[in-house]
Amino acid sequence: MSLWPRTEPGRLTGCPAIPEVPHARLQAIVFVTGFPAGAWGANCYAVATAEGEDCLIVDPGQASIGPLTDILERHRLRPVAVLLTHGHLDHVWSVAPLTAGKDIPAYIHADDRYRLADIVGTTFSMSREQLMSMTQGALELTEPDDVRILSDGEVLEIAGVPLSVAHAPGHTEGSVAFVSGRDGERPPVMLSGDLLFAGSIGRTDLPGGDPQAMTRSLRSVVLPLDDDTVVLPGHGETTTIGRERASNPFLQDLGSAPAPRGL
Repeated sequence: MSLWPRTEPGRLTGCPAIPEVPHARLQAIVFVTGFPAGAWGANCYAVATAEGEDCLIVDPGQASIGPLTDILERHRLRPVAVLLTHGHLDHVWSVAPLTAGKDIPAYIHADDRYRLADIVGTTFSMSREQLMSMTQGALELTEPDDVRILSDGEVLEIAGVPLSVAHAPGHTEGSVAFVSGRDGERPPVMLSGDLLFAGSIGRTDLPGGDPQAMTRSLRSVVLPLDDDTVVLPGHGETTTIGRERASNPFLQDLGSAPAPRGL
């Protein structure tokens, strides 16, 4: 069930579309569109105050450049920054080609900054050659030219979009969520990365993962949010905090539960 009327911007075959969200107010998240990118289906988002404005790109993953270019052209959006919820390659694959030579900075938390210098080595226990073979050689993994550091509690106001940064380690050391507060009748919005999904949470068994840190992040970042907060996750369908509070086993019982998701 979608929270808003659904469209199919850059939809990939077999993957759910992410809804476009128009709204009348300015200086807030009033336009969001996205798509699940590549083999891992990591959701890539374009966030703006309106069509025809500057925008933020969140988590440009594998095979995201083509669909993202179509979205930017269709909605006359101008990317001015890339926000990364964490440094795994399914979320940062295309950050370098997206930003190179365009004076577009990439933002990441200090604790995941090292991952951008070795995106493959800090995500997978496989060689670069193996990964290139798996992805038909379409490897675009180089370090961005302009990397800027995010800190917990920081408030970003880029492209007219106010977002607070919540450090949420657990999936990786430097995982973050981006939260836009309530604006009149518009509910809060959280871009959760691989912290929280519909019905699940991010895995903690990769290098840098920490189950105890994930528990603390869920308690300190997720549970205090209002029930009507819209969650735009790193994988899968849009949800709300209220829905997850009522049904997500990881929020009800942090013990045994269905397998977590995400790369």
